[in-house]
Formats: sequence, structure tokens, C-alpha cells
Amino acid sequence: MEQDNGKVVEKDEVMQEEAEQNISDVGEQELDMSEKEPTVEEKYDTLNDNYIRLVAEFDNYRKRTIKEKAELIRSGGESVIVDVLPVVDNFERALKTIDSATDIVAIKKGTELIYQQLVKMLNDKGVKEIVTDNVDLDTELHEAITTLPVVEEERKGKIIDCTQKGYTLNDKVIRYAKVVVGE
Repeated sequence: MEQDNGKVVEKDEVMQEEAEQNISDVGEQELDMSEKEPTVEEKYDTLNDNYIRLVAEFDNYRKRTIKEKAELIRSGGESVIVDVLPVVDNFERALKTIDSATDIVAIKKGTELIYQQLVKMLNDKGVKEIVTDNVDLDTELHEAITTLPVVEEERKGKIIDCTQKGYTLNDKVIRYAKVVVGE
């Protein structure tokens, strides 16, 4: 029986040690939990740091987009210039042959071909001529520079003459047509 009592005492001691260990572990966990709970100042510092990073990131984004827009504008003109160069080449060839040419019809035909090449290139880029032939004055497209009296009633308020062609680029007016209107 003494042996049983010794085992019981041993078990009691082991259990007591385990209980004390568990109590100490729980106490440490409570201390750890209280340490892990961020204070208001720590929360503020974290949020402030996140805010500062976000502002810096946005500022970098803004600067990058401004730089990209400037580069796009610079390189946007490049494609137009590249497309105009063949027209310039053709004009240079025509100018070289004009002095020695005797056939006026051929010179006229060559000049018309170069003009058509230029107009086609502009059309491909989205440039369109504003219509002015016998249409009503539209102040969104036309600029009336003067009026002329007309006898025919149906020509009143209509465009009689165009002194300078107007153009749109992708449906936006880039130059108003300067016109004479009947009154």
C-alpha cells in the first residue's frame, strides 16, 4: 500500500507541477495578449504610415501619367510627320522636273496626284473637309465673314461662297470654314 501511496504522491506531485506550468503558461499568454493589443498611438502610427505611403504612391502615379501624356503628344506628331514625308518627296521631285518640263498638262496632272496623296493622308488621319456648297449656315462649322444680297429667295441664309476651307479632326472642328452668306 505504501507503494501505491508513493505512486499517488508521485502522481500528485506531477499533476501539481503540470498545473503550475499551465497556470504560468496562461499568465504568459495573458501578458502576450496584452502586449499584442496595439495601443491607440501604435494604430495611429500604422495608419499614418499607410496614409503617407498612399500619398507618395499617388504622387508618383500623377507624375508618371503627366510624363506619359507628354511623350504621347510628342510621339503623336511623329506619325503625322512620317506620313507627310512621302508627299514632301513627291513635291521635291516635281520641283526638279518643272524647270525642264515642256508639257504643262503633265505638270498639272503630277501636281493633282500629289495633292490627292496629301488629302488621302489627311483623311486617313481623321481630317475631313467641312461641306460648304449650297448649305445653310451652321455656326458650329462655319464662320460668316460677310453677307451678300441675293435675288433668289432659296439662297437666303445659305452659303454662297467659301473663302477658306474648314476642317474637322475626328468630328471636332479644327478650323472653321470662312464663308459668304446670302441675305
